[in-house]
Amino acid sequence: MKKNSLHIKIWQYFLIFSLLILGFLWAFQVLFLNQFYRISKTKDIAAVANTIEQYKDDEDIADIIDRAAMNKSVCVEIVNEKASTLYSSMYFGKGCVSSKQNSLSYKKDFIKSNKYRQTYELINPMFDNRTLIQAVRLDSETYAFINTSMDPIDGTVDILQTQLIYVTAIVLVLSFIIAYFISHHISKPIVQMNQAAKGLAEGRFQVSFKSEEDIKELNELASTLNYARDELAKTDELRQDLMANVSHDLKTPLTMIKAYAEMSRDLHANDKNKQKEDMDIIISEVDRLTILVNDILELSSMQSNINELNKEEFDLIHLTEEILHRYKVLQETENYVFEFNHEDKEIIIYADKKKLEQVIYNLVNNAINYTGEDNRVIINIVNNKDDILIEIKDTGKGIKEEDLPYIWDKYYKNKKKHKRNLVGTGLGLSIVKNALVLHHYEYGVTSEKNKGSCFYFKIPKENNKEK
Repeated sequence: MKKNSLHIKIWQYFLIFSLLILGFLWAFQVLFLNQFYRISKTKDIAAVANTIEQYKDDEDIADIIDRAAMNKSVCVEIVNEKASTLYSSMYFGKGCVSSKQNSLSYKKDFIKSNKYRQTYELINPMFDNRTLIQAVRLDSETYAFINTSMDPIDGTVDILQTQLIYVTAIVLVLSFIIAYFISHHISKPIVQMNQAAKGLAEGRFQVSFKSEEDIKELNELASTLNYARDELAKTDELRQDLMANVSHDLKTPLTMIKAYAEMSRDLHANDKNKQKEDMDIIISEVDRLTILVNDILELSSMQSNINELNKEEFDLIHLTEEILHRYKVLQETENYVFEFNHEDKEIIIYADKKKLEQVIYNLVNNAINYTGEDNRVIINIVNNKDDILIEIKDTGKGIKEEDLPYIWDKYYKNKKKHKRNLVGTGLGLSIVKNALVLHHYEYGVTSEKNKGSCFYFKIPKENNKEK
């Protein structure tokens, strides 16, 4: 086991804790026992003195004194102004001052002092030990002396010391054993998770994190690591899909560019018309590569948070018309129909024009790729009371319900073939999502089998007031 391992650390801390507890036991049960005993007995004789003062005129004062003396293990003596004993409690333990010792000077000293209370500490010559005495003036002719021994615990201290030696040895052995098993019990699942995490770092996503212990923090850690594993596995799968998609999308135009470049050089060197056709195809394929690279760069830029919103006022209707104008070639060559529905001639909004242009462009491009045989793409802009609704619809086969939660994920691509052979990196909808999230716009998609899909987003009118 490593010196700084969790197992050793827990074991060490448990042993240190046990030693501290034993240290406190030794300190308070042996070193400070006399001080505690003195404080306790001082309180006892003071309590008895208070009882005598409270019930001094009671008819049963003798019984009250006896009970109080017995309960607190003290001796009580009532004397007159000449220091003669009037009453002595029935309890007379070791260390108590005998009632026959009337000539002791402390009594006469207190009587002459005219004080209400005073505490004395003296050596009892009968037992050669220390005695604590509290004197109380009950009235001008009656005085009470409550005394108790301060040295009945010498033997007790010796017993405690002997017991503590055995207790210390037993506790240390038990602490050593218990600490070992507790540290092993707690560190084992963490060590196992650490080993599994190393496997995860090496790309083994089949590892499982679990804790067999009923410890909340360990169970939460296992759940978190399992969640991280699933997300990393998903990311790795999407990365592989991206590589496959991008490789495929790069390979086709590059192959075309090379083939038509060679044809232009070798076969059509003397045919200007053929060369022009070759160049047009090469330019078209380069445009496809540009779209692919731009999509990747745009998504990377958005997710690294280096893109900020550059808001400005612009006409949403005019922007949409400009975007649709780019697809005029599809209307002329492939009979595509772009149905743009809007009641307002202009709708001025305050947003990032470039990002919203890309949002609409990507959604229209997505609709073109997946629309039905009628080649219809429908764009609706509805000026509602609280927001502006933008819808882009196609008439294709729709999206399966189980696929709807994933279509916004980066690198996701629908497995069914596009209607047109356009570039499809799987990044378009992810770029849309990032731009709309950046604007805090509500967005979504609805789809119906064999009737098409409708992508939408809403621009709150409150946002247009912020300039």
